[in-house]
Amino acid sequence: MAKQNVAEQFVDVLSRAGVKRLYGVVGDSLNPVVDAIRRHADMDWVQVRHEETAAFAAGAEAQITGTLAACAGSCGPGNLHLINGLYDAHRSMAPVLALASHIPSSEIGLGYFQETHPGLLFQECSHYNEMISNPQQMPRLLQTAIQHAIGRGGVSVVSMPGDIASQTAPEKTIEHALVTSRPSVRPGDAEIEKLCRMVDEAKRVTLFCGSGTAGAHAEVMEFAERVKAPVGHALRGKEWIQYDNPFDVGMSGLLGYGAAYEATNECDLLILLGTDFPYNAFLPTDVKIVQVDVRPEHLGRRSKLDLAVWGDVRETLRCLTPRVKAKSDRKFLDRMLKKHADALEGVISAYTRKVEKHVPIHPEYVASVLDELADDDAVFTVDTGMCNVWAARYLTPNGKRRVIGSFSHGSMANALPQAIGAQFTDRNRQVVSMSGDGGFTMLMGDFLTLVQYDLPVKVVLFNNSALGMVELEMLVAGLPSFGTTNKNPDFAAIARASGAYGVRVEKPKQLEGALKDAFKHKGPALVDIVTDPNALSMPPRISADMVTGFALSASKIVLDGGVGRMVQMARSNLRNVPRP
Repeated sequence: MAKQNVAEQFVDVLSRAGVKRLYGVVGDSLNPVVDAIRRHADMDWVQVRHEETAAFAAGAEAQITGTLAACAGSCGPGNLHLINGLYDAHRSMAPVLALASHIPSSEIGLGYFQETHPGLLFQECSHYNEMISNPQQMPRLLQTAIQHAIGRGGVSVVSMPGDIASQTAPEKTIEHALVTSRPSVRPGDAEIEKLCRMVDEAKRVTLFCGSGTAGAHAEVMEFAERVKAPVGHALRGKEWIQYDNPFDVGMSGLLGYGAAYEATNECDLLILLGTDFPYNAFLPTDVKIVQVDVRPEHLGRRSKLDLAVWGDVRETLRCLTPRVKAKSDRKFLDRMLKKHADALEGVISAYTRKVEKHVPIHPEYVASVLDELADDDAVFTVDTGMCNVWAARYLTPNGKRRVIGSFSHGSMANALPQAIGAQFTDRNRQVVSMSGDGGFTMLMGDFLTLVQYDLPVKVVLFNNSALGMVELEMLVAGLPSFGTTNKNPDFAAIARASGAYGVRVEKPKQLEGALKDAFKHKGPALVDIVTDPNALSMPPRISADMVTGFALSASKIVLDGGVGRMVQMARSNLRNVPRP
């Protein structure tokens, strides 16, 4: 039996950790690894057109599956291109292993062609960042990197010179069982008792939920019922907590809607559940605040805490709910539910003013129709900017849908690459990229990746020929818009020339049919929708501090919230409010 080289051992260890594919662009320093993948029965090489796409795709795959995903870049510029996507994965707590290939080991430090220093470059966007400089370090170093990515939730970077990858791996190496999932973290009894007393003493409790409530929907609903608490959410908590929620009061923050702001500011005890909500201007300063988070470094970063609880949300609530006294007074909850319903009701008259006939097409109308037509288990990937607004306000979660975006890092051009990673996990699941024309064109070359692998991603392109969010930021700063206009081609024609399905939509009456036809198409498709550049967004509460660096609205179509099915849900919850 031929001896393994280091590259083959590297691929074997990744496969044993559950990695099924490596996203990247091949290059000379990567050749030994790519060749090892070529000959490996359980590993695939996914050839993208830009390494940034590779990192975004791996991050999306990790978020969809909850397991380790991987990407790679060749030496110098190749692995530099990974950085932005790795920042996004790291801030999203997505377990990703990145291979940063390196120049020949004998040339490191001598200014060789394409020389960089990966150990410095990736330090800020990783939990672990080390170089394999000797075959004897394998597989221990790679195993350590894997366990950092999975155990701490984020990125590990392994750099490896191409000549080391080609060397023979040691015959007797230390391999151990790999950590492939994270444990539950239970708070201490003392913290549970303190929290129990605070809940019992409070008359008005509000829950504000983030992505840390994933898998804890039932526990949050049980606790909310017991203490009669309105439940608001941050953007990353929307998909986990908004559905089947009779206590829903909407979303707070710059993209918010409904009564979440009032509920968080008018309570006397605010409990932050699994959220690292960044906009502290929306958080109260005169109420008691408790934060529950599985990552202790997040506790107290955004507001003064009266109690910090280190634990995951589900285990914390399982311990807490049986201990707290059931509350019977619904006055605060019912008042917040009514405010929420009224806030959403306020947009009904605006929304029904023949918006379906407006030209250019209102992006809100596009998002609303998309929400109705998409599959119940669709995965939406959402570009940063105005697409975030429309997704936050119009996409309806149901416990099966997923919504992925660059919600913490805030990068442009994330939606298409993330759709690639999401679609590779399941070719039969509907994946929709909600792309802005600015974000789409930034990494447009990887539309060809959809064609090359016949990935049935549906790109819904909100084409307003502008960097809309940036224009709004300029408006807030009192500046005229400049450098924000895009001179765009017919993107549908480009899609067809690439070998994909493409259709352009300029009138509202064409929209539903175009989306249905695209969804029926078995391969990749692009729907280029010419949208109104003057359709803007408004936060639920406005102050000078809140709008610094953000866009305020002159829009009369979207006022304080979204429309469509969210209004229906608010009405339904309001019908359940007991009459005096």
